[in-house]
Amino acid sequence: MEVCYQLPVLPLDRPVPKHVLSRRGAISFSSSSSLFGAPDPRQLSQRRGAISYDSSDQTALYIRMLGDVRVRSQVGFEPERRSSHPYLRIDFRTLHTRLGYGSSSDSSGTERRVHRLLSFQRYLHSSRLLRGISQQIPLHILDEDYNGQARCMLEKVGNWNFDIFLFDRLTNGNSLVTLTFHLLNKYGLVELFQLDMVKLWRFLVMVQEDYHNDNPYHNAVHAADVTQAMYCFLQEPMLAKSLTSYDILLGLLAAATHDLGHPGVNQPFLIKTDHYLATLYRNTSVLENHHWKSAVGLLRETRLFSHLPAEDSLNMERELGSLILATDISRQNDYLSRFRMHLDKENLCLSNASHRHFVLQMALKCADICNPCRPWELSKQWSERVTEEFFQQGDIEKKHKLEVSPLCDREANTVGNIQIGFMSYVVEPLFAEWARFSDTRLSQTMLGHMGLNKASWGGLQQEQTPVSEEAEPGATDAENVAAGGSSSKEIPQGSLES
Repeated sequence: MEVCYQLPVLPLDRPVPKHVLSRRGAISFSSSSSLFGAPDPRQLSQRRGAISYDSSDQTALYIRMLGDVRVRSQVGFEPERRSSHPYLRIDFRTLHTRLGYGSSSDSSGTERRVHRLLSFQRYLHSSRLLRGISQQIPLHILDEDYNGQARCMLEKVGNWNFDIFLFDRLTNGNSLVTLTFHLLNKYGLVELFQLDMVKLWRFLVMVQEDYHNDNPYHNAVHAADVTQAMYCFLQEPMLAKSLTSYDILLGLLAAATHDLGHPGVNQPFLIKTDHYLATLYRNTSVLENHHWKSAVGLLRETRLFSHLPAEDSLNMERELGSLILATDISRQNDYLSRFRMHLDKENLCLSNASHRHFVLQMALKCADICNPCRPWELSKQWSERVTEEFFQQGDIEKKHKLEVSPLCDREANTVGNIQIGFMSYVVEPLFAEWARFSDTRLSQTMLGHMGLNKASWGGLQQEQTPVSEEAEPGATDAENVAAGGSSSKEIPQGSLES
């Protein structure tokens, strides 16, 4: 075990506080100093970029477990406060598998890892793995995933109708790695920031693998889709002429990592099951904090920015967190009100670093919930995926005798009524203000698609629901989101805890 980062500094001969979690990208919590014991076998697995937290001395440790290294110390996972909820013993990654929701088999997972390993080995032997490589990095560096149709698609990566599902298939499930690498190179950021190519590639692969692809919605494909949308917003004239290279790097990294390690359930679920993540972050922006800390853990593990001054690296980590935390849908009204106030007063000055950062926050928020603004063929797939993720949470709650969260009961809700409410009370207000800020063809296209998609869902609702029952049961909860209410984490298509 190698300690990569520590606050405050602890003596090397002092035992690691409390416990080390097994699951990659996870965070564990302990409130007692006497919880040492034999490790649970489920915790003895490979581990990268974990965060351990000890409330007694407020110490956060970023732990790195390399390769097949196992937890050999007498450090166990035995939280002092245990709930009676059986869900607390369920591994997020096997959660949907246990419920029979068509997750990939162990063999397919092994084949996927072998493919990535071979791809990375071929990449390591490339003749151009040098720091300070020329801006136009040859496309063959990305191996076979980057050739053929995928390469042709990347030539049109700025198109709003970019089909991320097709691109993911063409890249053999490596859409996030391929797309993010391409965009960083397209902007010349690899050369400008003198990023080590091996470290960058390793970081992107680890980010992609830390998304749980058993999740119907919050997976690596969603992250790739948000990254592509973020690129479209960065290309808008208002931003393109004002943002610095540092802003662009930060925006792309935030988009790629904004849902890192998402468990497929929302914040209220974690709170009511007394989950250690909720305890760790004191029930505030629980998942967003988890995504941010997981991203920082991978940055430090790969030492991607180790060549930069320490102060610059820390500033980048803090600003990355500021962007990711902005995707908390429960704070939607706060950001929207501030954005509207700036637009009313016409006092947004993009030569001001803090104003540029705020615009980046709004751009990432738009990218995160832009699915209703995509063409119908793409928007419909995302709507079905996020609603299925909601329904899976509801199935878990029923199985463990918990109160079913709003919009998570597949017997009482439909995709259409949930989406109509979400568009009306969450998406439309945000994108209307974005169009005021950036009144371009893209903004009008997004608003046009949203109107058509809303009408399409309305038509499907009329076909499926008797007239007497068309009450839009999803509208009330969506309205609560717009007001920052308690149902804010339970609106699909936006964040389901983005």
